[in-house]
Amino acid sequence: MRSPSDHHAYPTHWEADVVLRDGGTAQIRPITTDDAQRLVSFYERVSDESKYYRFFAPYPRLSDRDVHRFTHHDYVDRVGLAATVGDEFIATVRYDRIDARGMPAAAPADEAEVAFLVQDAHQGRGVASALLEHIAAVARERGIRRFAAEVLPANTKMIKVFTDAGYTQKRSFEDGVVRLEFDLEPTDRSLAVMRGREQRAEARSVQRLLAPGSVAVIGTSRTPGGVGRTVLRNLLDGGFTGRVHAVNHAFPDDMERLEPEGVPAHRSLRAIEEPVDLAVVAVPAERVPAVVAECGDHGVQGLVVLSAGYAESGREGRDRQRDLVRQARSHGMRVIGPNAFGVINTAEGVRLNASLSPQLPNPGRLGLFTQSGAIGIALLSGLHRRGAGLASLAGIAGISTFVSAGNRADVSGNDLLQYWYDDPRTDVVLMYLESIGNPRKFTRLARRTAAVKPVVVVKGARHTGSAPTGHAVPTTRIPDATVSDLLRQAGVIRVDTVTELADAGVLLASQPLPAGPRVAILGNSESLGLITYDACLTEGLRPLPPHDLTTAATPEDFRRALAEALTDDASDAVVVTAIPWVGDGSARALATAVREAAQTSGPGPAKPVAVVHLEIQELAEALAGTGGEPAPGTRRIPAYPAAERAVRALAEAVRYARWRQEAAEPGRVPEYDDIDEAGAAADIQVLLAPAEGASAGTGEGASGGAGEGAGGETGDGAGDRTSVGAESGASGTAGAGPGDDVSPGVELSAADTQRLLARYGVSVLPALPAPDPDTAVRAAERLGFPVALKPTAPHLRHRADLGGVRLELGGEPELRRAYAELTDYLGRPEELGLVVQRMAPRGVDTVVRAAIDPAAGAVLSFGLAGAPSELLGDTAHGLVPVTGRDAAELIRSIRTAPLLFGWRGSKPVDTAALEELLLRVSRLVDDHPEMVAVDLEPVVVAQHGLSVLGASARLAPPPPRTDLGPRHMPAY
Repeated sequence: MRSPSDHHAYPTHWEADVVLRDGGTAQIRPITTDDAQRLVSFYERVSDESKYYRFFAPYPRLSDRDVHRFTHHDYVDRVGLAATVGDEFIATVRYDRIDARGMPAAAPADEAEVAFLVQDAHQGRGVASALLEHIAAVARERGIRRFAAEVLPANTKMIKVFTDAGYTQKRSFEDGVVRLEFDLEPTDRSLAVMRGREQRAEARSVQRLLAPGSVAVIGTSRTPGGVGRTVLRNLLDGGFTGRVHAVNHAFPDDMERLEPEGVPAHRSLRAIEEPVDLAVVAVPAERVPAVVAECGDHGVQGLVVLSAGYAESGREGRDRQRDLVRQARSHGMRVIGPNAFGVINTAEGVRLNASLSPQLPNPGRLGLFTQSGAIGIALLSGLHRRGAGLASLAGIAGISTFVSAGNRADVSGNDLLQYWYDDPRTDVVLMYLESIGNPRKFTRLARRTAAVKPVVVVKGARHTGSAPTGHAVPTTRIPDATVSDLLRQAGVIRVDTVTELADAGVLLASQPLPAGPRVAILGNSESLGLITYDACLTEGLRPLPPHDLTTAATPEDFRRALAEALTDDASDAVVVTAIPWVGDGSARALATAVREAAQTSGPGPAKPVAVVHLEIQELAEALAGTGGEPAPGTRRIPAYPAAERAVRALAEAVRYARWRQEAAEPGRVPEYDDIDEAGAAADIQVLLAPAEGASAGTGEGASGGAGEGAGGETGDGAGDRTSVGAESGASGTAGAGPGDDVSPGVELSAADTQRLLARYGVSVLPALPAPDPDTAVRAAERLGFPVALKPTAPHLRHRADLGGVRLELGGEPELRRAYAELTDYLGRPEELGLVVQRMAPRGVDTVVRAAIDPAAGAVLSFGLAGAPSELLGDTAHGLVPVTGRDAAELIRSIRTAPLLFGWRGSKPVDTAALEELLLRVSRLVDDHPEMVAVDLEPVVVAQHGLSVLGASARLAPPPPRTDLGPRHMPAY
């Protein structure tokens, strides 16, 4: 008799779309009884050699019994997954649970035998590797900890799939068969392998969109004008090096070419007798499904959907958008859009302008991604005005590639980060984002990219907290301040405006990174020099006294002064200021002098140079290289019409350079010998049992299947599950605050909270209940005078401003008097929840919090306690686990940090003890994701040591950690 697992429901959350090695897509899903004919058809297309490798003998066809066995699964002890393109299988994998003798078994047996079969036409695309990631995640979810596989020695491709996966494995050879056994627990190497494959696959999928050999514009009108005809015209005017086709079902039957463009004209894609790599879709939304089907049948690799009428238009449009993505992926295609502005690639061998931009930008080193067509137009136009250079020479603000993704239903900013990470033509990444559907993955990718090139981001919709209507992203309630901190921790340069985005971009693309914050200032205006000096101080830089060359300064005076500043070891960067001459003077001569000085700066590291000019537009053009071609290799200098803009861009470069230097030697998560991880896990299991019982059956995919709502960005999104993320308290701490009724869980008692914290070396100062004056006195005698008397009622907790806390009560009379005053003033004892607590050493009151956000993960927060900090939102945040360096930075990054370091003659407090507390709390929530919220308030930091006076915690079933599971695209 079989176990109840025979009747286990179809696991929808195992379905996933994946990007393969060549950039194409496939769907992975469980095999069902309805797949019998698909399995037979798939097997018929597999070569005899591949069949032999699978079954160790000639096996020309599957018997009815085989088909039944391979399509009937209980999804627990026997599981089969298929990779599909369209409605056809291209590969399969299955596991069967076995016991120690290798015989079929049920739980608690934790080993399974695994086997693959990949259609020959799809071998080499990374299908087996993707299937292995997913079947391993499924197995872990079902309690299987180890896979065994038997492979013929000649089947080197499959052996390589196993050995390259990065799992801890054992290999043996017996009876002519290689036997591989490997643990399924993710390792650092297996995660690195998975993420490396993810990066290469997603980068390749973007590369196919940006460098097509042929483009079809579907929806090209017969008369000039219209979106399709405009894109066609832009493709041709930009000099696209590939083939272009115009497609419109309304073209006359005898029409062969579209004039005056002279491109081939077709009534349908089927009429094109050659491959089409990219289709630009500009037809009404209701006609798009038929176009996508035609593209899929023709083998098109990707779509740029300009059509509107999708998620931005309401519920019906959202359904239409989901259908678009599903349909495209079923044919292995990726989608930019819908409601997109288009894509641009200025590479000389491509020259692609498949966008609504009227001109192809000149080539440069900036990669640009926007989620808004209007912002995309503005940025392209603004960068062009900044000096796009000559057609034959990359300019200071030139573009390498540009993607405006519209509703970004499929291709997102994460995909572009994957592409730009190792793109040799892109030195700086600029992004305008209105939503971050998957902060966890975005920060991971941004951190890796920022380690090799700057990533500059403008985030729209900061204060509304809502994504644009067209963006189907999971809900996350992370405060904007938290987003800023997380981006900063990842090395992202976050700026506030599109203008600042361009300002920072042109400086970073044209200048070396500064070695420090010291800035030399020189120019022909004392006043402008002082304005620049003040701007440097405002941005936290260390300016040297301005060098005034006087208004009579000649270009040669500028050249000598700049050359001297560049060789001076006292400065790390130089800002040149210039005002118009009263008499004769040539802006081009000044530009030449500045460039020559920067070009021949002498020995030592190169320094960045920026120019601030007032109403000398000709100078900006000459410095950028426009209006006349400078000598090859000439250094271009960014120019700004305001000192504040130049200094702000320079300050961002300074901060980024410091982050790069620190990231090169990453911090360490310390180990503490007194941490009892196993004891804490046992406590949590007991405490959480009632909540897990109440919510049984609601979180099937929690342990690592593909995940049905996998997030709004490609990869490890957290999905649309019940959120435990909320803004906790006025200080802006991310995550659910204790007591927030946001998910099934357990609000821990004070005793349970203290016991769990003690497992990680965090002690809480005892507080004893005082329901009446006599009990209060006995509690004080037990703890030892002096004591504090304070309420614990939610409306009075941490509200010293209401006079509800009495400190330094040295004896019984004082305690009784304080008790009477509080109960007379604030209410009855049972309403106040009064407690007595031993006095802690005087110090600075702080707050430490940690919480789980489903999208961002575990976030650690720190700030000073009290109304001023809460009112100003002066709280620092970091992703868990934090390193020793991260903890030190958290403490020092708040605006009120000077209070910890001896402000106005006060004694510095023990920040080393505070750093250790942050690290221990970080370890607790990292080791135990069930700890969805921890709140320590106040933490009094004294000159020596600290005291935790209050603590609360909440347990809940942990959100899924899909960043540790198999790679996948967002599910719809």
